Amino acid sequence: MTITRGRCLCGSVTYEYSGPENWRGHCHCESCRRNTSSPFTTFFGVPNEAYRFTGEKPSIYESSPGVRRLFCGKCGTPMAYDSDRFPDEIHFYAASLEDSSGFKPGFHVHCAEQVPWIELADDLPKYERSSTG
Repeated sequence: MTITRGRCLCGSVTYEYSGPENWRGHCHCESCRRNTSSPFTTFFGVPNEAYRFTGEKPSIYESSPGVRRLFCGKCGTPMAYDSDRFPDEIHFYAASLEDSSGFKPGFHVHCAEQVPWIELADDLPKYERSSTG
């Protein structure tokens, strides 16, 4: 089985997971934009039983009720999104992958919140909200 690894900028927080991701996609919601200071961010979902943190454990910020943002307490790199809405998986930031050369997102969500100065030129499906409401 394939092992995929990721890390923060300073290398303190590291993780690995086995097997395929559940999904891969871009998020345009305001909360994710503010968390990463970027116009949108890209995530992938991994089943809870398939991943583990292998370095230091990430720090946790509860950004809203039932939503936790995991990040490196040393360098501040956002690492993952964990939510009560998705109890069976964690969402890692694609930019944290050690090798993202084969990574391809499959969709855009929360496009209703997209910043007006970004023009999406890909043919990926675009959803006004998330797939779960």
